[in-house]
Amino acid sequence: MSQSIPSTYRGVYSRWFYVPAAIVFTIFFLIPTAISFFFAFTRWTLFDWDWIGFENFKQFFREPALVNGLRNTVIYAFVTSSLKVVLGFLLAVLLTTKIKTRGLLRSIVFFPALVSTVAIGVTFGVLLHPSNGLLNTTLDLVGIDGPAWLTDTRIALLSVAIVDVWKGVGIATLIYIAGIVSIPKEYTEAVLVDGGGTYHKLRYVVIPLARPATFTVILLSFVGGLRTFDLIWTMTGGGPGFTTDVLASTIYKQYQAGFYGLATAGNVVLFLLVILLAYPMQRYFIRKELQL
Repeated sequence: MSQSIPSTYRGVYSRWFYVPAAIVFTIFFLIPTAISFFFAFTRWTLFDWDWIGFENFKQFFREPALVNGLRNTVIYAFVTSSLKVVLGFLLAVLLTTKIKTRGLLRSIVFFPALVSTVAIGVTFGVLLHPSNGLLNTTLDLVGIDGPAWLTDTRIALLSVAIVDVWKGVGIATLIYIAGIVSIPKEYTEAVLVDGGGTYHKLRYVVIPLARPATFTVILLSFVGGLRTFDLIWTMTGGGPGFTTDVLASTIYKQYQAGFYGLATAGNVVLFLLVILLAYPMQRYFIRKELQL
């Protein structure tokens, strides 16, 4: 005689359970997003607004500084996410081996992630000063003429990106460590039994089975790179000229100049850019994880 299934197992939660979260999500995300989209089509101040249609968006893509910021944003996100994936994986492999100072090294690697981004930006702005900075002063002692890290238009954006990687690689390493230690030991032992070495263990066990961690690091670091602002602003202010301006910093400058409608349109562009790049990436990663 079959027993009826308890109502507890028919659904995880009652529909009413989702109502508080839906209310909070609506108030703090959906409504502000809708308002932002509306004002992106207006020329507005704190006291009034005029509907101008797509003029803000047309002007956005006509402004060289804004287009440059859009391009720098994509470059910055690609560079930082790529370096965090590579360095995070290598550090995680090192920090999951049986070295005596493993705990200390993990703390050292993760420490920059705990420090305020503004504090890091100000600190490295001083350290990378072209004439009085500690780095170039040290290089001068060994006869090397250090570059103008933050004032040379050719390397300024890359210099900030490297600092971003230094700050964020600890998070990537932590995610990779969690992924690596979750791999069953039977797999690595089977490789050793078959005569494989460290290379074979990495190539055929660690890298494939740590793929979910890789997907997570790529997605988080890429979206973070697209949204970056504080490190750029504290280190270079978007300079020299507009060479290190990213989309968020150019939007901020438009707000400072009083072009609120144009700045709001820039926010909408940034919002859509994150969705258009991150959502397909997430769907692709989910499909790949299901194939594991």
